[in-house]
Amino acid sequence: MRHSVRRTWRPLSTAWTPCQMQLSEVIYRTRQYFTQVTGESGPMMFSDINTDVFEKRFREENIHTDNPAIREWLDNMTYDTKGLIHLFSWSGLIDANILLSDLFRVPNLNSGQMEPIISALTTEEEEMFKNMMRRLHTIFRYARERDVRVMVDAEQTYFQPAISRLTLEMMKKYNQEKAIVFNTYQCYLKETLNNLALDLEQSYRQKFFFGAKLVRGAYMEQERARADELGYEDPVNPSYEATTQMYHDCLEECLRRIKFNKSFGDTQKVPCCAAIAIMIASHNEDTVGYTVNKMREYGIHPQDRVICFGQLLGMCDHISLPLGQAGYSVYKYVPYGPVNEVLPYLSRRATENGSILVKLAKEKHLLKKELWRRITQGQVFYKPEGNYTPIGAQPH
Repeated sequence: MRHSVRRTWRPLSTAWTPCQMQLSEVIYRTRQYFTQVTGESGPMMFSDINTDVFEKRFREENIHTDNPAIREWLDNMTYDTKGLIHLFSWSGLIDANILLSDLFRVPNLNSGQMEPIISALTTEEEEMFKNMMRRLHTIFRYARERDVRVMVDAEQTYFQPAISRLTLEMMKKYNQEKAIVFNTYQCYLKETLNNLALDLEQSYRQKFFFGAKLVRGAYMEQERARADELGYEDPVNPSYEATTQMYHDCLEECLRRIKFNKSFGDTQKVPCCAAIAIMIASHNEDTVGYTVNKMREYGIHPQDRVICFGQLLGMCDHISLPLGQAGYSVYKYVPYGPVNEVLPYLSRRATENGSILVKLAKEKHLLKKELWRRITQGQVFYKPEGNYTPIGAQPH
C-alpha cells in the first residue's frame, strides 16, 4: 500500500523468563570484570582493547594462558580489527545449544580457575530459556519469510540489558538483507543515546542492518520508585523537555548515520555500511514535524523507506493520514491479547501521552469541521489526492 497508511500488529512484549534478570546481571558483572582486568572504565566496544591485554594481565597474575580452558575462553571472545566487541560469544547462546551456566564463565584473577558470573540455574530455568529462544526464532524466521518487521518492546531498566543484548544478536542473525528485527529505545532514560550509539557501532562493525523504534517510554514512576528504594541514581530524565531533547538527539544520531550510508550509494544494497531503519513511534505532533523537517535537512526522502511512523489505530489520525498522503510510511498498530494484558498496556500509552484528552478533542473538532465542509460543498463521498505537507512540518 504505497503512499498510504498501513495497518499492522505488534507484539505487546516478548515472553521473557526469570532468566531475564539474571542475564541483565551478567551484563553488569561482565562490565565490572572487563574494568578489573583492563583498567578501562568506558564502553568495551570503544576501548580499543584486544585479547593481548587480557593475556598480559593473566601472566601478571600467574595465570597460565596455555591452560586449555583459559585458551578456549580467550579464543571465543568476539572481536574485530578495531578491538573487542564482547567477552562472550552470544551466537551460540541464541542458537540454544549452549547452557547459560557454561557460557558465562571467566578466569578468576586470584585463583586462575574458571568460575561462573551467573547465579546457579536449575534445569527447569535452563529449559525455560531454551524454549523462549525457540519461540523467538520461530517468530523471526517467519517474519523474514513474510517480509514483516518485528518490533521488540522495551521494559524496565533492570530487565532491559538482557532484552537489548539478545535482540541485537537476533538482528545479527536475521537482519542480513534488510531490517526485520527492531529494538526499542526509551528516550525518557538518561542513557538512551549512549546505548543507541553502542548498538549502532556494533551493527556497523558486525555488518548487519540495524532497526530501531524510538519511543518516549512509560515506566517513569516505577523506575523512580525503585531507584529511591534501593538508593541508586534516578535513571529517568529530569523533565519532559529533557526527554524531548533526548528523543531529538537519538533521531539525529540515526539520521547522521543514514546520510553517511547514503553517501556510499543505495543503502539497501550495502550491508557493509549497516543500513539503518527507524520507526518514529510517537503521537506527538511536534516530534512528527521535527522528524519530517530533519529528514528534509539531511536529504532523506520518504521514498528511501528508512524512516517510518507508527501510531495506535484510532489515535492521532489527523497526523497519520496526511503523512501517508504525503508519501511517508505510516503504520497504525493494533494491540491485542488477554484483557489483563491489553488494558495495562493501553493505560501506559495514556500515561506516556498525557495530553491524550486534548488530542481526542482536537480530532473530534477536525472531524466535525471536515463533515460540515463535505456537506456544504457536496463532497460527502470524497477521496483526497495530491501532495500534502504533514502536520507540524515546514512547507517547502
